[in-house]
Amino acid sequence: MASYFENSADTLVSDALAGFARAHADLLTLDPAHGFLLARAASPHRRVALLSGGGTGHEPLHAGYVGRGMLDAACPGRVFASPHNRQVYEGSLAAAREDGVLHIVKNYTGDRINFGIAAERLAHRGVPCARVLVDDDLASDAEEIASGRRGTGGTVLVEKILGGAADTGLGLGELQALGTRLAARCRTLAVASAAHTSPTLGEPAFRLAAGELEYGVGIHGERARSSAHHVPLAALVERMAGELLEALAVEPGATVVTLVNGLGAVTPLELYATHGELARVLDDRGIVLARGLVGDYVTALDMRGFSLTVLLAEPADLAFYDAPVCTAALRW
Repeated sequence: MASYFENSADTLVSDALAGFARAHADLLTLDPAHGFLLARAASPHRRVALLSGGGTGHEPLHAGYVGRGMLDAACPGRVFASPHNRQVYEGSLAAAREDGVLHIVKNYTGDRINFGIAAERLAHRGVPCARVLVDDDLASDAEEIASGRRGTGGTVLVEKILGGAADTGLGLGELQALGTRLAARCRTLAVASAAHTSPTLGEPAFRLAAGELEYGVGIHGERARSSAHHVPLAALVERMAGELLEALAVEPGATVVTLVNGLGAVTPLELYATHGELARVLDDRGIVLARGLVGDYVTALDMRGFSLTVLLAEPADLAFYDAPVCTAALRW
């Protein structure tokens, strides 16, 4: 059994959010009454606010991306749980600009419901609101999963590119259309050799036999349809990248942005080695790796695993991606 460093399971999230806001007081404020984080500054050219949210336990998503050039607000729920619709509504009211607010929503049932209720309440207040649904998880692309593909690592790339686009003064409809195109051109696949530890039980969410991988694991510990044998990294990345590129129908000469993302307990040594293998696969296929992030960007508490994300990019996407950003977790 593993023990979390906490005052109690009930206060871990609120204590962490208070500490996060104190650590990054130059970038954002925390509304403790309604549970949302609000950026202190944004581009004066921005006409539409960007807001996202979801369960905690995935840090730095989403709180770490609040700030200039990215999100105007984030609504964190409890561990692996959707934010309440009241959080989303109040955060949207606080962040909204003259052309309204765009919700960037990961495709999970609770998120869709609560963001939907908040959007209805905003409509009653006369606040324009639209949604971009991120559904990049290739492993959950199956007929038996009624809700469709889950939203995972691709959310970071979508939020960054939309942040750059919003700073140019695009309107609500234009940003929604761009976000929808980005989500359609983005896929993610994750593997794990050990599950995360439940904060309440102190036990692993699942157990694997020696030498096995959970191939296609979800960021909440959702089990894959099958396990795989632990193979050398080159072979594993070749398989994962091949499935992602096939799903996106990426042709030689195409340009991509990638994310090699740690799920909480994988070392930087392993992640950079993974990036190297991914770059080799892309080079061998004549695909241009234009930009690549490596690190912990969407974690699953202390899961020992990583995810690969591939975004098929257009020239305008790269310009928005390169635009300045200043958040707790991403800045250039």
